[in-house]
Amino acid sequence: MTRTMPTDQQTLKEKETFSLIASDKVQGTNIYNTRGEDLGEVDELMIDKLSGKVAYAVVTFGGFLGMGKERRALPWAVLSYDTGLDGYVVNAEDDVLRNAPPGVSETEYRNRDWGARVYDHFGVPPYWM
Repeated sequence: MTRTMPTDQQTLKEKETFSLIASDKVQGTNIYNTRGEDLGEVDELMIDKLSGKVAYAVVTFGGFLGMGKERRALPWAVLSYDTGLDGYVVNAEDDVLRNAPPGVSETEYRNRDWGARVYDHFGVPPYWM
């Protein structure tokens, strides 16, 4: 079954409320640092199937014409939505982002040690606690 993208404003409004948003609308949303500088965008969300909690926002940083981009998993807890920017602000310094543990694959997602390192790196409690 092919999913069609909504094209009219009414359909778009139905996928978002004051505090809720459909996951497909989060994809592509810009990520900013606390200074308001555009860092990249949300590539996908990783949601725990059992708890329903958003575990990670996989974010694409940098690059030019698709080359040199880096993907990192950020704990959902370090992101907050800024209505003025119409995007998410990551509450972490640039060096913390640059040095985030690499890996955004099934291998890492299944590894709780990797997940604990990611959450510890950003100073927030793991989603599974």
